[in-house]
Amino acid sequence: MPKMKSSGSAKKRFELTGTGKIKRKRAYHSHILTKKSPKRKRELRSTAIISAVDEPRVKRLLALR
Repeated sequence: MPKMKSSGSAKKRFELTGTGKIKRKRAYHSHILTKKSPKRKRELRSTAIISAVDEPRVKRLLALR
């Protein structure tokens, strides 16, 4: 059986933490920022952890299994 290839787009979008969780960027922070409040834009800057439901799919994309 050949090795699994990791998805290039997933490599650019996700990052593994030290404890094995997967970090992601928040959406809606790329354009049309004038109508968004400063608080909302500030909170969109931070990273988030992927939900447990999506974790197996992203791990498969990153070829971690």
